[in-house]
Amino acid sequence: MIRRKVKGVLAVLLASAVLAGCGKQPGGSESAVGSGTEDASSYVQTLSPSGETTESATGDTAKGSDAVTGSDTEVAEVPVLKDAVMDIMGCRIGCAATEMELNDEKVWEIITTHFNAITFGNELKPDAMVGYSVGVCPGTEEAELNGETILVPRLDYSRAERMLDKIYDWNAAHPEDKIMVKGHVLVWHAQTPEWFFHEEYDKTKPYVDKDTMNKRLEWYIRTMLTHFTGEDSKYKDLFYGWDVVNEACSDNPSRVYRSDAENPGESLSEDRHGSNSSWWHVYQSNEYIINAFIYANKYAPADLELYYNDYNECVSSKVMHIVELLTEIKSREGEPGVGTRITAMGMQGHYSMESPQFVDVEWAIKRYAEVVGTVQISEFDMKASQSYDGSDEAKEKEYIAQKGRYRMLYNTMHKLNQEEDINISSITFWGTVDHYSWLQSSSNVGGGSTSNLPQCPLLFDDKYQEKPAFYAFTSIGFN
Repeated sequence: MIRRKVKGVLAVLLASAVLAGCGKQPGGSESAVGSGTEDASSYVQTLSPSGETTESATGDTAKGSDAVTGSDTEVAEVPVLKDAVMDIMGCRIGCAATEMELNDEKVWEIITTHFNAITFGNELKPDAMVGYSVGVCPGTEEAELNGETILVPRLDYSRAERMLDKIYDWNAAHPEDKIMVKGHVLVWHAQTPEWFFHEEYDKTKPYVDKDTMNKRLEWYIRTMLTHFTGEDSKYKDLFYGWDVVNEACSDNPSRVYRSDAENPGESLSEDRHGSNSSWWHVYQSNEYIINAFIYANKYAPADLELYYNDYNECVSSKVMHIVELLTEIKSREGEPGVGTRITAMGMQGHYSMESPQFVDVEWAIKRYAEVVGTVQISEFDMKASQSYDGSDEAKEKEYIAQKGRYRMLYNTMHKLNQEEDINISSITFWGTVDHYSWLQSSSNVGGGSTSNLPQCPLLFDDKYQEKPAFYAFTSIGFN
């Protein structure tokens, strides 16, 4: 568990950060909270003088014995993030992690202390399911689908299962402190091997027709949901939801859906795509998106939540594209095997210190909630200021500014969550500690970093310690 003693002035500053923001704020601004405030300072963990863990519900600063000198020192109380967020927002608080991160015991300590939900960064994506054999199909086998025998690629569940086994064991040992999993993702253009769309699973051969692709799509969704959430699955009680379709709307204001020419400089013959969609190339319509939600509804347990997920979700033109898609998915809802089902819109939340504006975030949440009712922040992180160079001086300044921006966004979410027709059901950060963030390297995938500038986007620093931004989510108000 994350517990440490901090002496002197630093202890006072940290304690103040926990307790600040308790005064009522005036309304009227785009980031103002509703009437009243809430304080999560009661959720703390401290060390007793003997070094054992104690839970405190007083919110007062505890005193412990200094391990080196034996003198009495002030103990900085660290709020438990998941308890604070549940108290304030009434929602899950999650993080993303890859298998490598989950094997880092310091990251695991952070996750089990502060989060109650997790999204696998890569290990449930289509390329991981074929063992990252993106150049060639790793082999095929026969499968039955609706009374017909079809040829399908062999799947490799091992990476995801190793992670799930760790969480399964934790939950078995800590039934009152479980971590739930969101599946990510069934249908995505970016990490689905190109060969999946071609005859005989060979990208040198022609693309298959829509009828064949529909069979492959249904088989894949059925197989994934049955294996991980089916009645006979070991892992059925671990999953609370699944991203059905990811990033299918276009950033181009002139078209609603991501096409096979989203980026003219990217060839469709590439093994996997950053921008262009081979799904669109086969269907030339949104049929595959609608079908994905029909198949997910057919094979998912009734209590498994189903989501659409996208980035740049506060850009006005794309908001309208996403709303159009959500409206069509919602209009097709029906019984399993017949209609679609959608639980929430996943707003990725790959934001920066400069954008989006708080009013744009508020407007987007309202627009999505009008259609589906429930919204998630599904991949939250914060790109650094353009002037940030990673130096100690710049870091100190950036950390404080970052806390303020996270705080304003959280206040906006809290205010909206009080409205009758809006439900923010979870907030998930795309990582835990800064040095593992995907923003540390440039990427052509939506929401990624387009430069090699240093980044500090998350709530925990490179030393696995809470940053000022951590405290933006442990109370509500302004500080």
